[in-house]
Amino acid sequence: MSAASRRSLDRVVAGRPVPWVSTALYGAVFLAGGYAQLAGVGSGRPWLFVAAIVALVVLEFVELRRWPAGTPRLPAAGLLAARSLLFLAVAAADGSGLSRALFVLIPFTAYFVFGRTVSLALGAACVALVVALYQVTAPGWIHDVPHVSDLLMFCIGLVLSVTMAAVAAREQALRGRLEESYERLRGYADRVAELSATAERNRVARDIHDGLGHHLTAIALLLEKATAFDERDPRAARQAVRDAHGSARAALEDVRRSVHTLRADLPPLRLRAALTELVGEVTRSTAAVGSGGAAGPVGNSPPGPAVSLAVEGDEDGYGEAALSALYRAAQEGITNARRHADAGRVSVSVAFNGEGARLVVADDGRGFRPGREGFGLLGMRERVQLVGGRVELDTAPGNGTRLTVTVPRAGSLPDGGSR
Repeated sequence: MSAASRRSLDRVVAGRPVPWVSTALYGAVFLAGGYAQLAGVGSGRPWLFVAAIVALVVLEFVELRRWPAGTPRLPAAGLLAARSLLFLAVAAADGSGLSRALFVLIPFTAYFVFGRTVSLALGAACVALVVALYQVTAPGWIHDVPHVSDLLMFCIGLVLSVTMAAVAAREQALRGRLEESYERLRGYADRVAELSATAERNRVARDIHDGLGHHLTAIALLLEKATAFDERDPRAARQAVRDAHGSARAALEDVRRSVHTLRADLPPLRLRAALTELVGEVTRSTAAVGSGGAAGPVGNSPPGPAVSLAVEGDEDGYGEAALSALYRAAQEGITNARRHADAGRVSVSVAFNGEGARLVVADDGRGFRPGREGFGLLGMRERVQLVGGRVELDTAPGNGTRLTVTVPRAGSLPDGGSR
């Protein structure tokens, strides 16, 4: 047994795994001593015998009421000494000599408070005490078979009592460690549930930002155009409103897809088709905003960037999470270029090979200082890291922005996001 296990055992054995043993033995001795008195076996003092047995029972009751979870060492030592004196009184009052069985309780009780070493030492002391009493009361007892037999049975009783105490203490210690393990396991389960809930909240937040934010950007641009051309070109304004309705329906569908991800019943994502649809939607939105003339809906700002797409290689063999991370990264890059970069052109390229996939979203906008990243880029990094990929951002004021995302071919970890 290791030192840690022994310390754990010492902590547990301070209780009383088998508190009924002492009371049961008191009752057995009382019946045996009473029978010996009635049968005239030996000469004794009945009143002292009964008083000592009653005192032992009362002492047991008081201890259990005072320290139900286990007696501290100092009071336990005092109670053990008191019991030993009462055992001597019972043995002296019982002329039959049957009450010597009570002394097996001394090492038995000591085991649960002081441990194995003290218990064995007290057991040896009990044997020495019996031998000394024989030597005083029955000189030459070593040649008397009944005395030798009684001593042998007493030693066997001591061995059995210590063994029983050891088994009970170890069983209690194992039960205590099992309860501790259960508590730790329950704590781990609560922590896993908390982390799972946090991960799911982050996933939903990323989906709302990446999907809904993209569509709301398109809707805002279209409604700005409709407002600006309401009087100058009513037909273009109505078309912008119709396109805004289409973007709103697309946003609603994106939200439904994010919710349905929890049910895992969506068809697999095809990145080439999804990116083609994304670029087509952006192109239609840009064309609608700019259809009213050279000037845009707000002042003289351009209607939006022209977006191009190039996809090379085969996306088969990539997991849903990896493809979804690439799609969301492209969506976030295009949305940022439209909303913040004041770009004229945005290029989206994806290359698949045997080791991984590489997505590049580049624009010719105004760029920004590195380190000024918002929630969208943070969510993108989290999503890509979940599939074992990495995100690189190359930008500077006035030099445009180049976003590079790479994911490994085996990056199909669960909960990488949804389209």
